[in-house]
Amino acid sequence: MFNSNSPDTDLLKTVLEPLLDDFQYWFGRSQHLLENEDIGFLNDEGQADLLARVRQAQLEVSAAQMLLKVTDRQVGVETSALMPWHQLVTECWQVSTRYRLEHSVENE
Repeated sequence: MFNSNSPDTDLLKTVLEPLLDDFQYWFGRSQHLLENEDIGFLNDEGQADLLARVRQAQLEVSAAQMLLKVTDRQVGVETSALMPWHQLVTECWQVSTRYRLEHSVENE
């Protein structure tokens, strides 16, 4: 029988849940940027591809969050599933940073 008060459950609550929330936050910000701004250093295809990957990752993270919730934290997420999300967030940060830097220079 599964002990819902086990250290693994606490770890999922204190580490995994906030991490998944962070992924959703950053993917949401990235989606907003990609849908509402023309990213000059990305061609249309590159911007559409990044947006599609962000949307797919949002669905995947949502599914992981739902499974975590409906199983009362009896399931986790493999590191191999987390790493592509982390890499995508990093890519989005790089795009966002470059976009903001280029626009701050234009406004000076």
